[in-house]
Amino acid sequence: MSRSLILNAFLMSTGHHESSWRLPESDIHAGTDVRHYQHLAQLAEQAKFDAVFFADSPVVQAPAAQRPIGALDPVLLLTAIATVTEKIGLIATASTSYNEPFNLARNFATLDTISNGRAGWNVVTTAGDAAARNFSAAGQADSSGRYARADEFLQAAVRLWDSWEDDAVLGDKTNGIWADPAKVHPAGFKGEHLQVEGPLNVPRSPQGRPVIIQAGASEAGKDFAARWAEAIFAVHQSLPLAQAFYAETKARVASLGRNPEAVKILPGIVPIIGSTESEALALADELDELILPEYSLANLSHVLHADPADLHLDRKLPAGLEQLATSEKSTSRRDVVLNLGYGRDLTVREIIRELGSGRGHHTLVGTPEQIADHLEESFTQGAADGFNVMAPVLPSGLESFISHVTPLLRQRGLFREEYESDTLRGHYGLERPTSIFADAEEQRLAS
Repeated sequence: MSRSLILNAFLMSTGHHESSWRLPESDIHAGTDVRHYQHLAQLAEQAKFDAVFFADSPVVQAPAAQRPIGALDPVLLLTAIATVTEKIGLIATASTSYNEPFNLARNFATLDTISNGRAGWNVVTTAGDAAARNFSAAGQADSSGRYARADEFLQAAVRLWDSWEDDAVLGDKTNGIWADPAKVHPAGFKGEHLQVEGPLNVPRSPQGRPVIIQAGASEAGKDFAARWAEAIFAVHQSLPLAQAFYAETKARVASLGRNPEAVKILPGIVPIIGSTESEALALADELDELILPEYSLANLSHVLHADPADLHLDRKLPAGLEQLATSEKSTSRRDVVLNLGYGRDLTVREIIRELGSGRGHHTLVGTPEQIADHLEESFTQGAADGFNVMAPVLPSGLESFISHVTPLLRQRGLFREEYESDTLRGHYGLERPTSIFADAEEQRLAS
């Protein structure tokens, strides 16, 4: 199969722009309405998107007054979406810091089974003391501890998913043997942080394992992604930065003996589309005018690890903010903000407007042709294998992208006309992994 652009629909309540819920047409309860998300997933599937994706966090992420904060459990929500779709991939975020391997391995195996092979897991480690306090801890584990646990978590999860070989279930009614016990294996994982006996109580799912996705941009996150990820969600504001990340990531993957072509780099983009550029700019302005600076200043100071009193709306960022974060604070989104301020010389007010649409993801304001031009350049010039499409307003933003941008991508030979696979692995061009236990037995017999 020739290389094809990957498109995921990143879904979030009324849309990714923080003011989207204030538009007259927006449903303030959309974030907890399963029918809303089922409709969006069906739209994306009709357009032959690769997947729908849900972010998640075990903590409320915004002030209750600022924007809709209700967040349904993404694995449960995607299970409901699986029942009204047939082809589109289903990607959920889940934390390795506040779950156990058996539970999550079972959840994703169940989703993969129910959907006939469409599950993906966006693996996060979850920084921040607020989340820790929801799980009987006074504060977060340090960065090295979180990633050490995450690495063990993936090792244990793989052993659980693989604990049933593909042909373990016999269903031999004559002899009364439902499954071959020699092909159902204990996971037998014991690490410093986690111990899992197994086997999993779900037979091996259609994909074998869900597609593993990662989004960390710290050094520890990049190392973790190079080892485990099959797709990487990224945040970039310019083509040169995206190209540098793409080249560095593929090199890290290759250095570990993995095929870099089997790891897909997928930046987020927020398309604000108009029939003319001026129409698109007017739509962007309409949304930005609804941003309330008092909330945004508080959020910005949190991202920058700065005192809110040091940030003034119509001034530039103060010098030295890059020195405030420690290794135990998240710096990936902070670096995006610093690039907006120090690199592009924006005022605090201008930075707030840039962040309001997609929290640092690249906002593209223009005509369908201009949006398609950007995607084509990134795809063909070593910056991306595809994109997470983050509609600023839902459903209208997704409908506009599907109606006006995807036809241009097809005309240029960049995006599929029809699905060529039934699974998320197939959409991404990834191989189905064999069970590590089956591999071990084959090696034993060959020796």
